[in-house]
Amino acid sequence: MSITGIVRKVFESRQRELEKHQNGGEALQRAVLSRLVAEAQETEYGRNHAFTAVKDYEDFVKHIPVNTYEEMKGSIDRMRHGEADILWPGRVRWYAKSSGTTNDKSKFIPVSQEGLKRMHYQGGFDAVAMYLRNNPKSRIFDGRALILGGSHAPNYNLKDSLVGDLSAILIENINPLANLVRVPKKKTALISDFEIKRDKIAREAMNKNVTNISGVPSWMLSVLTRMMEITGKTHLEEVWPNIEMFFHGGVAFTPYRKQYEQLITSPRMHYMETYNASEGFFGLQDDPTDKSMLLMLDYDVFYEFIPMDSGLSGNSGNSGTPIPLWAVETGKNYAMVISTCCGLWRYEIGDTIQFTSTNPYKFIITGRTKHFINAFGEELIVDNAEKGLAYACEQTGAEVSEYTAAPVFMDAKAKCRHQWLIEFAKRPADLRQFAELLDKRLQEINSDYEAKRYKNITLQPLEIIEARQNLFNDWLKQRGKLGGQHKVPRLSNSRETIEQLLGLNG
Repeated sequence: MSITGIVRKVFESRQRELEKHQNGGEALQRAVLSRLVAEAQETEYGRNHAFTAVKDYEDFVKHIPVNTYEEMKGSIDRMRHGEADILWPGRVRWYAKSSGTTNDKSKFIPVSQEGLKRMHYQGGFDAVAMYLRNNPKSRIFDGRALILGGSHAPNYNLKDSLVGDLSAILIENINPLANLVRVPKKKTALISDFEIKRDKIAREAMNKNVTNISGVPSWMLSVLTRMMEITGKTHLEEVWPNIEMFFHGGVAFTPYRKQYEQLITSPRMHYMETYNASEGFFGLQDDPTDKSMLLMLDYDVFYEFIPMDSGLSGNSGNSGTPIPLWAVETGKNYAMVISTCCGLWRYEIGDTIQFTSTNPYKFIITGRTKHFINAFGEELIVDNAEKGLAYACEQTGAEVSEYTAAPVFMDAKAKCRHQWLIEFAKRPADLRQFAELLDKRLQEINSDYEAKRYKNITLQPLEIIEARQNLFNDWLKQRGKLGGQHKVPRLSNSRETIEQLLGLNG
């Protein structure tokens, strides 16, 4: 029997437990809410918001407001300086550095020991459990795992707390036994300079028997491309004959899928999307034939959802009212609100999702609450953009590496349009045709966009500017965000990001 055959038994009980997601979603979530509130009753936040009086969801809504990062920042700063029992029992030592807010360059998301165990590591365990259930012939544990992570951020450390990318925190706190089956070595994994790190990872990993890889698709592709350069090989299975799995997340996989399929031609290769953010682990692609993900309901995350057509709450000043999981409908766009065992209470995470099923609860990520274009009433979201680009690439044979888009506001002749800056891995023969196909598909999948494009009255045809190679990496490097979990904003209502990129495009 293979090592995987022996280890497989460890996952069997959890595979049975996961069946409760099929029709017991509301019960699982109500139990999570009761557990979180009970555990945090004696914290400062719990006392200030009468957690002892919270007996059900209706009480929870009555006593706890919806929060943005700005509203929780004061408490988080005190926690970082060593104060205990503020948002969560005890002292929280680790903080995941995330992209900034209107008022701050960075956010610092608390990562408690309970959060590591009950959300992040549980998510990783369940990803493997689901994969083994779907692939009875897997030999994933008969080789190594290449886990690509970020780095610590020592310049943000305080005497009583440490800061890093979430992936670095996970690597730092992982069970030492896991280091026996993973590459690269911990010291290499935590290097901050991504260009140095990717070369070292490629050289360390190329002679190992790697069976599975985990990371953000864009950064993983960069590492694998470097390994191909060093080895002179064309396909990844020439270096790793037993490669069979890529656990990916962080950015949509659609723009990278074709490049991975060209790099890895083995019929035994599988892919699973994971939804693991600084704030928690939320979803897993449990069915390889279905692009949607299963919402993980028995971790220490209680979910609420704000219908995007009602606006957001918190500091945004709008009147969006969150609803519990058992009130959601399929086909609607929702902003996620979470309460977790890391001390985030009714916290607007900034991601938007759409449910594809409510039995079980399955969803797709549609974008960010701040990453959309609605300058002219067109309400273009990231999910629209990904589908439009996929269609244009399929029709032309092109491949997109990176992109961003923003509005061009009305000129003297009252003309306006969307401007797309696209870096191609394989450019289309006819850029104008690519633009027409993208525009056509966006109109087909977004009625608001179609209405604004009608007879070019409001919106003119979109414009594509071709980005030079490595433009987006150079922009991230300039901002100290190359590698790790950092990513380029896909859509924006302002021109700030695209103007910075155009300034570097030469």
